[in-house]
This record gives sequence, C-alpha cells and structure tokens, in this order.
Amino acid sequence: MHRRQLILSGLAATAAGSSLTACATNPRQSAEPNYPISSDANAPAYTADELIAAGSRELGIAAEAMGGAIERVFAEQGDRPTAYIAGEEGAGAAGIGLRYGRGALHMKDLSASQDVFWQGISIGWDIGGNASRVFTLVYGLYRPDMIYRRFPGVEGSAYLIGGLGVNYQRADGITLAPIRTGVGLRLGANVGTMAYSRQRNLLPF
Repeated sequence: MHRRQLILSGLAATAAGSSLTACATNPRQSAEPNYPISSDANAPAYTADELIAAGSRELGIAAEAMGGAIERVFAEQGDRPTAYIAGEEGAGAAGIGLRYGRGALHMKDLSASQDVFWQGISIGWDIGGNASRVFTLVYGLYRPDMIYRRFPGVEGSAYLIGGLGVNYQRADGITLAPIRTGVGLRLGANVGTMAYSRQRNLLPF
C-alpha cells in the first residue's frame, strides 16, 4: 500500500504531538459504542490454517514463521478469532511515540472487506521511525462496526516470535492481537491508547 506515506505521517505527527497539552477529544470518537456481547456471539470463526495462509500471504513471510505466532496467540486466547485485519502502519517516536495505520477488516459473513484506520500514542525510550506490515487477529467481534472504538491500553507483554512482534489490545470483550513485521525497537514502547476509525484522523486519541 502506501508504506512511505505512513511512516512520513507518523514522524510528522510525532513532532506535532510533542507540543500538545491536554488531549483534545475528537467528536467522531467521543461516544464509545455499547457492545452487547452475550446477544451477538454468533459470527463464524477462522481456523489456524486459514489464518496462517492469509497471514503469510499478507505479510510476505514463510508459513512456518506465521504458524509459530498464530499458534502462540491461539494457545493464550483459548478460542478462535472471528475476524482479522490486514494492513500497514507507520510509527515515529521522540520521547512521545505515535502510530498510524490502515487496513481491511475481514469476517467470514462479510460480502466484502471493510476499511479500518487506526492511530495511537505511547511514551517510550525509542526514537526514530519505521514502517510495518500488520496482521491482526480479532477475538470477540461479532458485528464489524464494533471495531470502530478506542482501546485504552495494551495488556500482556509484547514478545517476538521468529522476528514477528505480538501484543494485545482489549476493550469491552474485544481482543486484538496485532502481529507485526519490522517492528525493531518500536516493540518496546507502551501504547497508551489506540483508536480504530472509519477514516484517517490526525489526532491519536
């Protein structure tokens, strides 16, 4: 897609973000949707083989490397994901780190993929920028519109498997497990918030 554009956007936004004071709430993101998990749990799930094939294709890596990451996530979550997001992102940091990405949400009962943008802010010790391909497993998502929300933090330790970085984002019963290539030191940053939206937003809130 537009990897160069993503990394330039991340670095430019980092410079602007360092001068921000209190978080200015984006009116499009101000209302968090209610998510009736118990009444919606009927979406078909993906198997590990399906995700290994899709992930290795989207990330451009060997199936063996993708399989190791997928198996680790499956073992930790104890369930099968109902969706996945394939895309790219750019990140930059200078004390304050920013991350911007775009991709496509896939669900078995969707007739076509659905566009997703995300933006996040972190505080960490790394500096510089990078671009990554991302393949995100999505657990507990039963309606595609429920992906558009804010995930207020990262739970679980980030770790590397075969050169792929994996961590978790959780909110209201939905768990995202992004698997990234080319993360390098960016894996060490603690993401304070990650917002997923229908269109690109400059403010990472």
